[in-house]
Amino acid sequence: MTPVEIRRGSSPVILAFPHVGAYVPEDIWSRLNDEGQKLRDTDWHVDQLYDGLLASATMVRATFHRYVIDANRDPSGQSLYPGQNTTGLVPLTDFDDQPIWRDGEAPGDADIATRLEAFHRPYHAALAAEIERVRAEHGIAVLYDCHSIRSVCPFLFEGKLPDFNIGTNDGLTCAPEIETAVRETCAKADGYTHVVNGRFKGGWTTRHYGRPQQGVHAIQMELAQATHLASESPPFAYEKGDKTHRMRSVLREILEELQTLAFELAGKAG
Repeated sequence: MTPVEIRRGSSPVILAFPHVGAYVPEDIWSRLNDEGQKLRDTDWHVDQLYDGLLASATMVRATFHRYVIDANRDPSGQSLYPGQNTTGLVPLTDFDDQPIWRDGEAPGDADIATRLEAFHRPYHAALAAEIERVRAEHGIAVLYDCHSIRSVCPFLFEGKLPDFNIGTNDGLTCAPEIETAVRETCAKADGYTHVVNGRFKGGWTTRHYGRPQQGVHAIQMELAQATHLASESPPFAYEKGDKTHRMRSVLREILEELQTLAFELAGKAG
């Protein structure tokens, strides 16, 4: 299976999906324990949630699971959140701090190097190429990194997570107009909660590519899974009713606003 799928569009907006993939090669699958094989920390159905909301957007999707290697972690292995609980480039535990590998089967340095070459680097090579293509066409690219996580996850954060978690690495990865537009859309969405640069400030993708001075703006959206799943426990089914319809309406407004802003910012820069 190819490590990345691309659907090219004509918009300056690019949607990235580093954690929706569920592919695990057989030799890696057999090394996961029963807990690991649940693939609990998948960003369940996020690509389906966004599908069709901005038809002209480019989509870049990792097909491999984050337990193979995490496409949203620094390839050097450096932590994104020093001093806070998190999972690494190749996780040893899940988001409940439970081991995911069979005894003696946790990946070592050679494993990680192999997975970097086979999965992580091809995904980011494809994403970087799409960013350059879009920027060359429009003079600007807006990378919107799509994520989700369980609403309650004590190992990673206290209490219940807000519905919308907007990450711009404290304003460094995009123009202030972009952060403001997303924040204001979330703030006016009836019945939802939001935070900007709270527990999730943007992963490696957002921090690595977000260079607003060079015309590449990046923003991460971490959604609480309660906003679009029937249940945040197995089988993690997608909610096809009113709950998801409401969420898709807000997300469509966000993406359309980002596209409009991208054209305005490109015009000013030109």
